[in-house]
Amino acid sequence: MNSLGLNLILRMGCICTKERIVINGRSFYVRERLGQGGFSVVELIEDSKTHEEFALKRIICHSPEDQRIALSEVEVHRIVQHPNVLELVDYDLRGKTDPLNDTTSQVLIVLPYFHKGTLAGELERREKQKRYLEEKEVLRLFQSICDAVAAFHNNQPHALAHRDLKTANILLSDSYAPVLMDLGSVARARVEVTNSVDARKLEEIAAERSSMPYRAPELFNIPSQTMIDERTDIWSLGCVLFALCFFKSPYDIVYERGDSVNLAVVSGRLDIPPDSPFSEGIHDMIRYLLVVEPKERPFIQDVMLRAKQLEAKAQGCV
Repeated sequence: MNSLGLNLILRMGCICTKERIVINGRSFYVRERLGQGGFSVVELIEDSKTHEEFALKRIICHSPEDQRIALSEVEVHRIVQHPNVLELVDYDLRGKTDPLNDTTSQVLIVLPYFHKGTLAGELERREKQKRYLEEKEVLRLFQSICDAVAAFHNNQPHALAHRDLKTANILLSDSYAPVLMDLGSVARARVEVTNSVDARKLEEIAAERSSMPYRAPELFNIPSQTMIDERTDIWSLGCVLFALCFFKSPYDIVYERGDSVNLAVVSGRLDIPPDSPFSEGIHDMIRYLLVVEPKERPFIQDVMLRAKQLEAKAQGCV
């Protein structure tokens, strides 16, 4: 028997010992756990008939409010459909909560599985060898990520913000196209804050769902009278662009040094590495995005236009 046949048998034998789960009449085997967060578990599952692989996100809900939030993630997948945004394959609700009784339920979300993993993983591997992406590749990836963000910001009738843009939430397809995932943090982009209670509540949500090294400064200490809009994502895009160039967010680097991320972010502290192999145009683009005052930050259309101009300049077209 050749090695291919043996591997297939071993693989099938392994699958038979795994948990079987049925979602809307379709049978899957749970093969392994891929990751776990504060609100969910992600597992690798395989269709029992076609052997196609998927990712299963299990969101544990301990209250009707938890369930509402989990189902809103499903709804965002339905609303925002774009080649660079992770698509929804299927979903199911198990153990529905009673509005009068806080029983536990689960929202199961079936998603495509990406063998190449996340952009964060790719950059971590490159950092070990200090193997920078080429500038044209940085711009290609960044523009596709911007395209995905624009799908949220241009949503009608209400603009949406992702609120947790980071390299760990960007998958890579087989052709190295970036695909934005983890839509559980998505919310209406424009929020008017009129009192201190609402301000503290929004701060708490940001602390839970927006990763600190990519979180916009206005989400750290929210005034009791202010307007939050989609430009929280523009700050995060600046951190993503920095990471595309230098492997991680500038505020990951601050954290690793043991300094205060909060203080570094709200002060606008930004250090471009002196040995950067990238053009001043890229450096200026990072500074253009990482502006502390949100009203001075560009909207996504302006970012996309500037990125295209930078790409054209890099190719000698202008």
